Amino acid sequence: MPQDFVIPAPPVPFVPVAGGGRFPVGRIFCVGRNYAEHAREMGHDPDREAPFFFAKPASALVTDDADVPYPPATSDLHFEGELVVALGRGGRDVAPGDAPALIWGHAAGNDLTRRDLQAAAKAAGRPWDMAKGFDASAVCGQLHPVAEAGHPGPGARLTTRVNGALRQETVLGAMIWPVADVIAFLSGLVRLAPGDLIFTGTPAGVGALAPGDTCVVEVEGLGAVSTRIAPPA
Repeated sequence: MPQDFVIPAPPVPFVPVAGGGRFPVGRIFCVGRNYAEHAREMGHDPDREAPFFFAKPASALVTDDADVPYPPATSDLHFEGELVVALGRGGRDVAPGDAPALIWGHAAGNDLTRRDLQAAAKAAGRPWDMAKGFDASAVCGQLHPVAEAGHPGPGARLTTRVNGALRQETVLGAMIWPVADVIAFLSGLVRLAPGDLIFTGTPAGVGALAPGDTCVVEVEGLGAVSTRIAPPA
């Protein structure tokens, strides 16, 4: 017989949908070093690496126009502007040509990172979880359904601005591994499911944020997501 939960069930994280509705989020996957210039600025050779992935908990999700307290245990919080893909269908061992059919929608996102913790983890050969998966670290704007907005093309611009100053600028076609390939690779590692979000990587120009800063990530055709960094909680 089914048992009642012994503590209150946690709420279902969700992303608002442009035009109305809520997209429930199950898992958040992120692609590392998917733009060549960013890989180089982090000291790596992009021509020698297949895509690799890390995860953030769905509870780390933050949506548009939110105040994010400066997180604890860091003095080097960084922004990373990205395209976010939301899956409406799942699958295992998906071929790249079939991958676009899994996508429900797209959004602008910001993979907030405790860079000093990440550097220490790298140096010690340890996981990045506490550098990437802390509270309010997965910023995602409104989702734009593929059925209405289509898929953004390779010429679509991605920009990140901090207090109005341009800090990152690229086109989606500069990805080392296009979105379809990212989905195909990931589906060979885990069975993808409806409700999965994939942060598809950040271009060069990542940098620090301080309390009082406002960071805006925009993807052409998909709108922007704005985050204000508040004092530590």
